[in-house]
Amino acid sequence: MNKIYTGKTKDVYEIDDKTVLLKFKDDVTGIDGVFDPGQNQVGLTIEGAGHSAVSMTKFFYEKLNNKGLNTHFVSADLDKNEAVVKKAKVFGQGVEVIVRYRAVGSFIRRYGKYIESGTKIPEYVEVTLKDDDRNDPLITKDALGLLNIMTGDEYEELAALAKKIGAFVKEELAKKDLELYDIKFEFGMIDGKVALIDEISGGNMRAYRGDEYIEPLELERILLG
Repeated sequence: MNKIYTGKTKDVYEIDDKTVLLKFKDDVTGIDGVFDPGQNQVGLTIEGAGHSAVSMTKFFYEKLNNKGLNTHFVSADLDKNEAVVKKAKVFGQGVEVIVRYRAVGSFIRRYGKYIESGTKIPEYVEVTLKDDDRNDPLITKDALGLLNIMTGDEYEELAALAKKIGAFVKEELAKKDLELYDIKFEFGMIDGKVALIDEISGGNMRAYRGDEYIEPLELERILLG
């Protein structure tokens, strides 16, 4: 198969004109050896992270598909750390969408003058551009339209879907006495509709049990064990 993209945490191979293969790696984002889902660089390598990510992705995507929420997921091979997904058209050169429930990470780095770290906040959606050179800048709905990255209607569709999927993930974690602080998604267009793409894994979210942060691999063990 032809490799069409080399990513930080996975590589992408073309299967045909409709589908691609995601090959998950053991690399996770962070800085100075500390995991951080909000960072735009590989911070460390965790043995088993790729298997954990594809297992979590399969777990959540199958449930989302069954609920009728629009995703790119087709199937996964856990033994090979691979997933088959539908091809999607990304917005611009790619956007990331974070759904937040607590003031942590890049949110507190930006707004810490006005709010204490860890404070519960109303469900909040923010969009950033995938742009390593500019540290993934935050962007508004109006600017997305101005730059022809997405229309206002697409933004509203994306935000609504992000909230629904975030709420579902939050509910699944709550079943294991875990609290979701924030989660990072990616979206694209498939057959003219906004769809969730990329992975859902411990490396894309912050989860706590009480005051204890749950590491990505431990989160997978708790959810799937």
